[in-house]
Amino acid sequence: MTQENSDKLGVKVGFWASIKENFSIVAIGLILAVLIRVFIAEPRFIPSESMFPTLSIGDRLVVEKVSYYFTPPHHRDIVVFTPPPQLQILGYDRNQAFIKRIIAHSGEVVAVKEGIVYVNDQPQQENYILEPPNYNLNSIVVPEGYLFVMGDNRNNSNDSHIWGFLPQENIIGKAIFTFWPPQHLGKII
Repeated sequence: MTQENSDKLGVKVGFWASIKENFSIVAIGLILAVLIRVFIAEPRFIPSESMFPTLSIGDRLVVEKVSYYFTPPHHRDIVVFTPPPQLQILGYDRNQAFIKRIIAHSGEVVAVKEGIVYVNDQPQQENYILEPPNYNLNSIVVPEGYLFVMGDNRNNSNDSHIWGFLPQENIIGKAIFTFWPPQHLGKII
């Protein structure tokens, strides 16, 4: 084999090795992206005003999925979840996601009286809501394995005061920060 043929063969082998390496890098990147989205965190889009003023229509946020494997959800956490059975019966798709704030846990008593939310007969200080609720809700006990969730836009939110309790297993994750639009960038409180 001449030096010229050997050089051409080396270029061809190097080219195909480079293609194979690039393909491997892209495949690994795609696999990691899918694993991160399924198990660790995912982006979400806000389609309604139910969480205003905390979140606005069009906000994009990150939902982290890991912490609730190690610790239970906390009061005031904003959670993303799949619709409970009572909403699926009304036609909401199982794959559709809702976002609301946790108000009460299993065993706690929730009521709404004269524009104030009460948990275990204690009025809640809710400086994050748009306006006080213009409805009343008689005292109800949250059953075991369920949560009571409400939107921050109390008078324009399809939440637990309408459809009932959220099964904890329906939680996808916790909303942690907004990344779009730039003027809304930051931690969600």
